[in-house]
Amino acid sequence: MRSVVIGGGIAGLLAARVLAERGPVVLVERDTGTGARRGAPQGRHLHGLLDRGRRIVEELHPGFTDELVAAGALTAEPLVQTRWFLHGRRLHPTRTGLRSVLASRPLIEDVLRRRSVVRVQEGSATGLELDAGRIAGVRLADGATLAADLVVDASGRASRLPDHFVELGLRAPREDRVDVGLGYATRTYRRLPHDLGGDLNVLVSTVPRSRGGGAMAVEGDRWLVTLAGLLGDHPPLDDIGFRAFAASLPAGPVGNIVAHGEPLDDPVPFRFRGSRHRRYDLHRCLPEGLVVVGDSVCSLNPLYAQGMTLAAQQVTALRAWDGRRTRDVNRTIGRLCTAAWKIATRADLALPEVGGYRPLPARVLDAYVTRVQRVGHADPAVARALIRVANLTDPSAALLHPRILGRVLRPGSDRVVPHEAPVGVPA
Repeated sequence: MRSVVIGGGIAGLLAARVLAERGPVVLVERDTGTGARRGAPQGRHLHGLLDRGRRIVEELHPGFTDELVAAGALTAEPLVQTRWFLHGRRLHPTRTGLRSVLASRPLIEDVLRRRSVVRVQEGSATGLELDAGRIAGVRLADGATLAADLVVDASGRASRLPDHFVELGLRAPREDRVDVGLGYATRTYRRLPHDLGGDLNVLVSTVPRSRGGGAMAVEGDRWLVTLAGLLGDHPPLDDIGFRAFAASLPAGPVGNIVAHGEPLDDPVPFRFRGSRHRRYDLHRCLPEGLVVVGDSVCSLNPLYAQGMTLAAQQVTALRAWDGRRTRDVNRTIGRLCTAAWKIATRADLALPEVGGYRPLPARVLDAYVTRVQRVGHADPAVARALIRVANLTDPSAALLHPRILGRVLRPGSDRVVPHEAPVGVPA
């Protein structure tokens, strides 16, 4: 089987890796160098490779984690070496059995590129070839055509696939969306051994306010600090404004790093209008020979760090595909996207100002999830269940397990705890 993968980001590199098991692969990418890419505008900002995604990549590329660590990346256990603040208070620091990779996006991509064994075609895809209702190839900007039995669109949020559909006389896919007006800015700081008491990551959620941020230890003894605001409340780019925004967060660790750390560059901005799920899985006239992965199909609020892991899950579905109807694998990918979509958009819709449909069952569940978050400040079992769902390791239904349900609904379980939970970790 001849495959063409459009896009050389995380999703494209992983898709090319699994398709190489079936036959020759050409990866089309306009930014073929190393480091930050134009095609990945979020590359200079905070990223998280959740444990579920790390395990999938490790299965595809044995030794991947060790290679990142050898290049200066760090790993941390969520809730133990990561401080996660919800409603202004820290979730209980307890063992989770998870391991996160702390590295910049360019480093992760560079390691995957070095491990890639597929042919890379520099350029941009400008259209698709259709033959008897089946995708037969990709047209390039230089006029060349790459014939293919399978085309995978991994070109990202700016994918032109809906436009290509219209050019071919097909209906563009339905698009679900939740707009949040997110804006964030990132700055790097020198990291010292005593910073954050030796912890490696801190995340301050926007729940239930519009401001949040995070600081992650990355290669080169640096802190990657991202400040974020929803609904147009975006962090300033000047030094004084950046510091003031950090100081205004409902928890102090990020603000302390910004206030006392040595900045290594100027803040870099990014804007994200909202989450998008293009419903190729529901498209009745979806041509055969086409699979859509990564942000091309589902682009979630990056504050929840699900993007790379969701892409890895989609590629796992592509690897398990029986090679017959591509419609089937697109439907599987759609189910994976829907599960992650519910987690991300439910958190966004917790802000009343965010527009979106809130049916009664969803509102009841949202109230329950809010209680889960508050109970997780003091209850290690609830905090563990919550972080495993957020990391896409366990399904959302895990929060409704009778053992968790009883702990969450117990009278007084959501009492206010001190602003900082004890640092000691239970055995």
